[in-house]
Amino acid sequence: MTTTQDNGQENQERQEAEKAMEQMKELVKALHHNGIVALQSQFEGCKVDGQVTQHNVYGPMFTFRVTKEDGNAYVCGFFLRELLSNFQTRPNPALWMSSFFVDLMKSPESVLLPRPPQNEDEAKKVMDGHILPHCFGTIKEEFGPDEIYSGLDLHPEHGPVLEAGFPKYKDGNNVVAMPLHLLLAHFLLNRDPADLILDGLYRILEEQEKAAGETADASEQPQA
Repeated sequence: MTTTQDNGQENQERQEAEKAMEQMKELVKALHHNGIVALQSQFEGCKVDGQVTQHNVYGPMFTFRVTKEDGNAYVCGFFLRELLSNFQTRPNPALWMSSFFVDLMKSPESVLLPRPPQNEDEAKKVMDGHILPHCFGTIKEEFGPDEIYSGLDLHPEHGPVLEAGFPKYKDGNNVVAMPLHLLLAHFLLNRDPADLILDGLYRILEEQEKAAGETADASEQPQA
C-alpha cells in the first residue's frame, strides 16, 4: 500500500515537473519571438535575429542582434525576468529594448558581445580594470561625491558586492548592494552595469521622499 502511494506521488511530481518545464519552454519561445518583433518594429531597415542560452545561475538569457544595411551588427542581452516584467508592465516595451541598441549604434563599427573571462584572473582583471572604476565614477558623477557613499563589501549569501548609499538617511533603507558577478553578467551582455546601482539608488530616494511626505502629513493632522 505504501509502495503504491509512493509511486503515485512520484508520478504526480514527475508530471508536474514536466508540465513546468513545458511551460518554461513556451515562455522562452514567446519572449524570444516578442523580442525580435519588438526590435524589428523599431529598426525597420535592419535585420533582427537572436538566440537563447541557458546560464547556470541566471537561467535563460536572451541575446538579440540588429544588423544594419552597411553590415555592422550590434548585440545586446537580457535576462528572462526583466523581459517578462517589461513586456507585462511597460506601455511600449519595444522602445525600452531598442534604447540599448540606440546607445550601441553610436559606434561606427560593430559591437558584438565581449569575450567572457576564461578564468578567475581574467575576471578579476575585467572587474578591477573596467567595471568597478566605471561604476564608482558613474555613481559619483550622478549624485556628487559629498552626497553618496560607495565601496565594496562581502555579503554572507551573495559574496562580494558593490555597495552605494546615502549616509544622510538614518531611518529606513539607505544602501543598495549588487553582487559583483551580476555586474559582470550585465557587462558581458553589453549592458551598463552601473545602471543596476543607479536604479537602486533612485528607488531609495523615492522611498525616502515618500516616507518624508507621510511624516509631514501625519504632523499636520490635528491633535485630539
